[in-house]
Parts: sequence; C-alpha cells; structure tokens
Amino acid sequence: MFVRKAVLLAVVSAATASAFTTPAVGTTFSKTRLNDVLGGGDSLLVDVEKQVSNGYVPGGADTEFAKRFGNLAGTKVKTVGEAFAEFTENLGHTINALYKNMVTDIVATTHLIVVNARFQKDGVWCVGLLSTLDLLLKNYPEKDIAKDIVSAFFKSMGMDEDEVRNEAKAVTDWAQGKTTADVEAALRGEGDSPIAAIAKKAKDDKYWLYSRYFGLGLVKVMDIVGVEMDKDEVYPILENWMSNNLGKSHLTACSDSDLFFKVKAKLDMMETMMKEIEIREKKRMAERLEAKAEAALKAAEKGEESKKKVAAEKEGASA
Repeated sequence: MFVRKAVLLAVVSAATASAFTTPAVGTTFSKTRLNDVLGGGDSLLVDVEKQVSNGYVPGGADTEFAKRFGNLAGTKVKTVGEAFAEFTENLGHTINALYKNMVTDIVATTHLIVVNARFQKDGVWCVGLLSTLDLLLKNYPEKDIAKDIVSAFFKSMGMDEDEVRNEAKAVTDWAQGKTTADVEAALRGEGDSPIAAIAKKAKDDKYWLYSRYFGLGLVKVMDIVGVEMDKDEVYPILENWMSNNLGKSHLTACSDSDLFFKVKAKLDMMETMMKEIEIREKKRMAERLEAKAEAALKAAEKGEESKKKVAAEKEGASA
C-alpha cells in the first residue's frame, strides 16, 4: 500500500508540475494509464479525484509528519539571499578575496540547515560548527575581522553565539580523557553524559535530522579522544558510531568527513603558500633595508672623503 501511495504521489506531482514546465512532445496522461500504474481500479482514482477537487490544505494531511509539523505551514522562511544580506550588513567589512567563497558557502549551507523544520541544535552539532569555523578562519589575515565574521554569522543564523559555545564546551569537556569505547557507550544512550542525552533524543525521534555539523562534531570528538586525524582512520569509526551505536545511517556522515579532510588539505596548502609568501616578503624587505643601509654608509664615507680633501686643499693653499 505504501508503494502504491508513493507512485500515486509521483504521478499526481508530475501532472501538477506541468503548469510550470513545457510538456514533452508525444506524452499523454490518462485515467487508463493511472489505473495501470496503481492497479487499484476506478474506485481509487475516484477517491484521488475527490481529494484533489476538495482542495489541498498545506500541513493538513492525515499523517504523523503533518500532525507534528503542519502548524509550520505558511511560515515565512528567510531566503539564502536574505540571510547573506543580513550577514553582510552585520559584518560591515570587506571579506578577504581568498576567503569569500568559503564564507559565502558556510553561510548558505548553515542557513538551509537551521530553517529546516526538523532541525534541532545540540552540543555535538555545535562542536562541529565551531570546529568548521575555526578551521576556515584560523589563518585569516586580520584576526579582528575574523572574529567579526563569526559574530555576524551567528546573528544572521538567529543564534546566540555564547549559547552555542557553551553547548559545545559541555561536550568537549566531557570528552577529555575519554576513549572511543566511552564515546560508543554514550552514543548508545548509556550514562548521563551530554552525548548520551543527545543520542537518546535522536533515537527516540524518527524525524531526527542529520546535518553536516553533527558528523563533523563527532570527528572533533574523535580528535579529542586520540583518534588519528586521517580520513582512512576516521571513516570506519564514524561508520560504527553512526550505524551500530547511534542507529542512524552513516553514509552522509562519512561523506561529510571525507569532504572535511579534502577541505582541510586545501587550507593547509593555502596556509603553507601564505607562509612562503610572508617569508619571501620579509626577505625582500630585509634586502631593501640592507641596500639602503649600504647606500647610506657609502654616502657617509664619500662625505668624509670630501671633507678630508677640502681640508687638505685648504692646508696646501695656506702653505
């Protein structure tokens, strides 16, 4: 029955979408074809037509999901463009060209996460978000502007920065001195640690939403408990933590961890290049200062020689 409903939804959606797209040449839609797909006879088709004719009510479906989130139907959601405009206004600075794309991406990505009706902030998610911001901005040339970027980011997301940091700190403080086995037990919901509380809540919620920063938060926890920060070492542990301990799919989390290490490698390379440029600039400056010093010394020596020559000429003339 579930499959038939899914097929029905797909067919009805395809028919509705024709109002916004150009229909393909040579394709037709008929009651006979719908009956063939659904295999439910005319009674099912009549029921569908009746429900469609009665009008669609957003959030009014007789489903568990609609009952839980239906009250949010019609809620105005800030667009990505509006979120970035707010971020730019709050920042009040020009972003370094090397970091502009990365900052734009993290603002857009995070906004799309937090406006999801299923999103719930927790300590592990906060750890992942802060570790991502630290990674991206740790070598930002102007440290004061980097700090302003973080503050403007949280304001544009509608979040309290201190609250996020406190939730993250509770998780990282607990993880100090722990082992992977301790974390695994917590992810199974054992004990009274912050991670155990988060795991219990996630297990009890069939609509719990995984997002990138939760996976990266677990990667940071691995770092704290002593796991080598290599993607090949992290992958199997993250798979075990997500699937066997937390009881959620590991695929997206492992994909996010791979992306994290790729970005980290690029940022490390950029950091090395910036240091090399800084060293070259310092060397050139030292060479310029040395050349100026030598020129000044030669000028002083030349001046002394001129004075001696003038004095010798005066002595010769007086004799």
